[in-house]
Amino acid sequence: MTTATEWQAKFREIYGGPSRVYRAPGRVNLIGEHTDYNDGLVMPAAIEFYIWVAIAPRADRTLRVYSSNYCESVDFDLEEKGPLARHHWGDYVRGVAVALEQAGHRLRGADLLLGGDVPVGSGLSSSAAIEVASAHALLANSGVSVSPVEIARLCQRAENEFVGTRCGIMDQFVSCCGQAGRALLLDCRSLAYRLLPIPPHISLVICNTMMRHELANGEYNTRRAECEEGVQRMSQFLPDILALRDVSMADLENYGHELPHVIYQRCRHVISENARVLKTADALERGDLAACGRGMAESHRSLRDDYQVSCAELDLMVKLAQKQAGLYGARMTGGGFGGCTINLVRSDAVAEFQRAVASGYEQETGVRPQIFVSSAAEGAGEVKA
Repeated sequence: MTTATEWQAKFREIYGGPSRVYRAPGRVNLIGEHTDYNDGLVMPAAIEFYIWVAIAPRADRTLRVYSSNYCESVDFDLEEKGPLARHHWGDYVRGVAVALEQAGHRLRGADLLLGGDVPVGSGLSSSAAIEVASAHALLANSGVSVSPVEIARLCQRAENEFVGTRCGIMDQFVSCCGQAGRALLLDCRSLAYRLLPIPPHISLVICNTMMRHELANGEYNTRRAECEEGVQRMSQFLPDILALRDVSMADLENYGHELPHVIYQRCRHVISENARVLKTADALERGDLAACGRGMAESHRSLRDDYQVSCAELDLMVKLAQKQAGLYGARMTGGGFGGCTINLVRSDAVAEFQRAVASGYEQETGVRPQIFVSSAAEGAGEVKA
């Protein structure tokens, strides 16, 4: 396990001086998929996989960033006007710096060491963790205090406007505001949230299919456009709606016959998923894990059939999980077309669950999956040596 002392030692090897250390967690989403960019409801939890940033001030206005994961460095001049993305890992740091400065927070130059163990490309939000850890480090280095919610907003803006990914705010928000032992029910419109207890005898088991189908990014943007078309068409009958969040299932049944079938399916997923999030949150607060599992199963079916973002590997991983003792719930998590499933598993059954699912998946696909076990983790902040 990485410690602040180890990270400071690495920083000293590269830059030759002392540093402060910050970290931000990745996340997994228990339920509420493809609802965040529709102003909807989500239920993520931060996980015990982190991006770490060590930082020390410079006398000039340069950001010099070394990635221990990629073994390369990039430099940015904070005085440069209108910087553009380079389609490079450094864009996440540069984009955050740009967003912070545009919000009126003048940054000092700095040397940074960046790295961590959030798996890249697996749907566990390594990009948001980079943004949030970098934002905390850059702000502290500059003597600027910003609330966690505002940090989440600015990091989302960096990814939307600089990196060019039209993500919702869920990933950055839970990386900033997560709490150990808790899931977070978030209203992505108001940013109101409440913390939900995850029973101590339950582990979050994340199964990585090791697949990332090429159509993932394009289809994500297509789904957003289809949802926007649904809102535009439904607004003929419901003129006050701003997003699918404002449409009820009764509204959809009344006016859905006016929609193309595919648009109807996309709307039905989002509207029903928001309702499932609320039901699952209530079940979690009651400690009714069986009801949580039913909500997760319904969510996966809806993502597979109505939103059509699952794939054979994700479906297989869920099917294998559902056969195991100690499982309470399983579903795909993240954007889809590969990536991971999230499973609520009784802690004393985790070892056998890992063995059986990994063996079954490899036998069917010829691919050995990664299976991670985590508790819900604390959100971003400074880590003292």
